[in-house]
Amino acid sequence: MLPQCSRYRGGVKTLVVSLATAVFLSSCAQQSLTNDGYNKAEVGLAQAVEYGKVTSLRNVAIEGETTGGVILGGVAGGLLGNEIGHGAGSTAAKIGGALLGTAIGSRVQKSAGSKQGIQIEVRLDSGKGVSVVQEANPREAFNVGDRVRVYSGGGSRTRVFH
Repeated sequence: MLPQCSRYRGGVKTLVVSLATAVFLSSCAQQSLTNDGYNKAEVGLAQAVEYGKVTSLRNVAIEGETTGGVILGGVAGGLLGNEIGHGAGSTAAKIGGALLGTAIGSRVQKSAGSKQGIQIEVRLDSGKGVSVVQEANPREAFNVGDRVRVYSGGGSRTRVFH
């Protein structure tokens, strides 16, 4: 059992903030959502290929994840609230700081992880229609009327290529 001493309390705070920072940074490392980005789990998986024509295009926003920001913001806000509040207001300051930190952390991470996307509607040669959202790829622009390939299935996400 550790004695009640501010020397240990500071070490715990440092450890908690370090762990929360690591979670936040690891959640920032997002995989590419373009049509030419693959993760290791997708390598070697067979996908069905269908051909068709682009019938509609729409720019969309792909919003980032918020988990890491929520955790880091909540922990940092709670620790800050702990330093500010004393006596009967201590609990309220911790809770308020944690809630405010959670909201700010979520917003920051969401905007940091947002990407420009494109929704591509394709009328397949089979007559079926599909809509695919993928990250906008500056190396491959689409236009209505383009002939495209649609890769889907096999445990991987659907992609549209020229």
